[in-house]
Amino acid sequence: MKIVLTAVNAKYIHSNLAVYSLKASAGAYADMVEIAEFTINNQTDYILKQIYKRKPKVLCFSCYIWNISIIEEVICEYHKLCPQVPIWVGGPEVSFEVEEFLKAHPQVTGVMMGEGEETFRQLCEYYDAKRNVDLKDILGIAYRVGEKNDEKILMNGWREMLSMNEIPFCYDTLENFSNRIIYYESSRGCPFSCSYCLSSVDKKLRFRDIELVKKELQFFIDRKVPQIKFVDRTFNCRHEHAMAIWRYIKEHDNGVTNFHFEISADLLNEEELELMSDMRQGLIQLEIGVQSTNEATIREIHRTMRLERLKEMVGRIKSFGNIHQHLDLIAGLPYEDYAAFRRSFDEIYELQPNQLQMGFLKVLKGSYMHEHAGEYGIIYHNKPPYEVLATNWLSYEDILNMKHIEEMLEVYYNSGQFEIAMKVLKHKFDSAFDMFRKMGDYYEIHGYFGTSHSRIKRCEILLDFVKEEWKGCEDAESVCECIRQALVFDLYYRENSKSRPVWAGDSGAFKSVTHFYCKNGKMSHIEPFHYDFLGNLCAFPEYQDEVFWVLYSYDRRDPLNHQAHVEYVYPKEDMKEL
Repeated sequence: MKIVLTAVNAKYIHSNLAVYSLKASAGAYADMVEIAEFTINNQTDYILKQIYKRKPKVLCFSCYIWNISIIEEVICEYHKLCPQVPIWVGGPEVSFEVEEFLKAHPQVTGVMMGEGEETFRQLCEYYDAKRNVDLKDILGIAYRVGEKNDEKILMNGWREMLSMNEIPFCYDTLENFSNRIIYYESSRGCPFSCSYCLSSVDKKLRFRDIELVKKELQFFIDRKVPQIKFVDRTFNCRHEHAMAIWRYIKEHDNGVTNFHFEISADLLNEEELELMSDMRQGLIQLEIGVQSTNEATIREIHRTMRLERLKEMVGRIKSFGNIHQHLDLIAGLPYEDYAAFRRSFDEIYELQPNQLQMGFLKVLKGSYMHEHAGEYGIIYHNKPPYEVLATNWLSYEDILNMKHIEEMLEVYYNSGQFEIAMKVLKHKFDSAFDMFRKMGDYYEIHGYFGTSHSRIKRCEILLDFVKEEWKGCEDAESVCECIRQALVFDLYYRENSKSRPVWAGDSGAFKSVTHFYCKNGKMSHIEPFHYDFLGNLCAFPEYQDEVFWVLYSYDRRDPLNHQAHVEYVYPKEDMKEL
């Protein structure tokens, strides 16, 4: 007997916590369970071939919005080849509207609804012996009975949730951690009831015993796993639990492993902040869901947030200089029109997080938002990821404009490849939202969307945008020259670029300075500027007659943004050739 648990991950570096947890929970049946992991970038035929070659007796899939379309196609084709093999599915994408799913997918034997650890163990027992358990005795499943002409779908009801301490550690048999992000949970459920989130469906908040958590974290620390992502929905909702974990990873820091937490920043207290301030740079990173700063929207989505407190905490953490912060906004929420979202965007952009994710509402099956989509006038895609197209407050044209802004934000801000240029350019706009909108308009007019551009090409497009935007202005020449030099700064900030664009100037003009300061080959670079880019960029920098020589050291990178270490150096007078 072989049961194959199949995961189709968003990226190769991701691991699928669900299938590992199911296998570990199979107990005495774990030896007959195999895990098959793929990515959404794999061709369907490749996934089909690999599953077929494993010759499963039972085939299971872990289903999410990012992989359900691929899984549906694989299920359809596999069933043609092996109609005798039972196919089971589970996960958030199939746990709601179960009867409709089974009717639409006659190839599927049944659905595991909700938490699946105990359900899967009993299914293993059923398929192994078919003596000790019957499908009708397994809670948490929906399945087909009867012949095709007289087929029925039975739902056995939802299973009681397990204690977190009953769920076995699922990574002790995994060997290759070097190139994977490992997902880990120390709690399940969420204390909040945000209407767009499926965690709001589960009101039971459960925590894993802290001594168990410490033991499991030490397993990762000993193996120097690059990154552990906690999937806890609001990690810091219980102060004692969060502090115990943060203290432990600080005291047992191996100098390599990074820990990712999703938190509510407005819940942080002074004790937690004090501990964070003394952590190794890059030990932890924080994801903070803001979603909106519009009070009417926050109330309508049943979200609890003290905005001013959140801003204060984000600022305090930023001042420590040791923690990467990722802030989230959601476009398409109720009572937030284009102007209101613009205000939300500008308000959060001013906090200057390491990353600002501008997402779009996804109307998830089983969520409050899904049930009330009609009253909000939400039009959304029928197929995953069920993303918003329009609402009572946003037209489709608004959404399209915001999509352009999102892409510009990803390319020019979140990538970290244009850090100085974006800081400089922002000072010429009253609104960051308007800045990215105008950049998006420029891309649209010139047909640049839908094409993969090199980094240097992105620089050239930005330069052309600035030239056109300031055409005819009195300060056009100074603005363009400042942005040009800022882009040269950024070009070498991330890497010692092999190809030097024409607009960067001739590096041969200062070769003696280069030879003196850059004796370690590709690990350093020096560049002259007429703007103080390392100074206070709270105002648009003025052109200086003097030269600022910046030395880039690539063997001393910033752990938070991976930029080279930079410093001013002062060549002797006889070395200055500019």
